[in-house]
Amino acid sequence: MGKRLVVFLVAMLFLVSLGGCATARKQKDLDIQGLKNQVSVLEAQIQTKDEEINSLKDALNKPAEEKESSVNQVGKKKVVGEVKSRPSVKMIQVALKNAGFDPGHIDGRMGRQTRDAIKAFQKANNLNADGKAGKETWGLLGKYLYQKSK
Repeated sequence: MGKRLVVFLVAMLFLVSLGGCATARKQKDLDIQGLKNQVSVLEAQIQTKDEEINSLKDALNKPAEEKESSVNQVGKKKVVGEVKSRPSVKMIQVALKNAGFDPGHIDGRMGRQTRDAIKAFQKANNLNADGKAGKETWGLLGKYLYQKSK
């Protein structure tokens, strides 16, 4: 009777220790996924900044009369107009993932899964579900870009 009790206690201790390992592994996987999402957001930001830099370089390389039309006068100072760019596909994918709509692998490509995720987001937010991240869709989706995934 005593041996059975000892064997039972050892077995229970073993099972409890296995449960703790799985929990730690799951937490580690979640932490890794969170870091991957942060890297994707940073890569998307770099891509956006590169696009802004290139458009500013193009503006600087324009002939003088074209430059003056793209420059606003403020008093005696000249101020370059604000550069507006659309979100990259990678930014859209990260925001969709953070909002709880799976776009598949975050690769910067507008594939079927990404379009389906956009449509699902649009339906959930009472928008026209066309699968395109236009101004209205991005206006709602963009706030999820910098939120950590759950």
